Amino acid sequence: DLFGYGLDAYPEKGVALPLGKGRIMRKAREDAKRKVAILSFGTRLAESVQAARHIETIDEEVGVTVADARWMKPLDTELVVQLATEHEVLITCEEGSIGGFGDHVLHFLALGGYLDDGKLKVRPMVLPDKYIEAGSMGEQYEEAGLSQRFIEATAMRLLGKEMKIRSSALVDEEPTIA
Repeated sequence: DLFGYGLDAYPEKGVALPLGKGRIMRKAREDAKRKVAILSFGTRLAESVQAARHIETIDEEVGVTVADARWMKPLDTELVVQLATEHEVLITCEEGSIGGFGDHVLHFLALGGYLDDGKLKVRPMVLPDKYIEAGSMGEQYEEAGLSQRFIEATAMRLLGKEMKIRSSALVDEEPTIA
């Protein structure tokens, strides 16, 4: 029951996804003083939702919205603008690499002038450009810095808040927040 839907029940008939349209999976608390948006593309959606829930339980002034991009092209520019204008932090999270979805979003935001006033902090979370050891998917996401705790730490760091976690050997930046 991760997104409010039972995982054991399937709809009777499938519904086609609207082309180029993402969806908001979870909205930030209305009363939050500080707001973070996580725009997930692909497999990191469940971890993003779990990170959002945990952040809101450990810091009551922070609200976290999670959106499922669903499509890289065409990019849902309406969704990206909504997230960029309603939040002070925007994190893109994907099981991709440099030059992927996060860079596509950054390019759109830069060309549209959404970064010009310096109020929006944007951070793409992608697989590092390094070899990742064989292991379970969870172990590999952890090693790559794309697990729930790294998503949480990235959000808190961008808000200027402290959250201590041990580093992953593959992550370029030290994830310990000071």
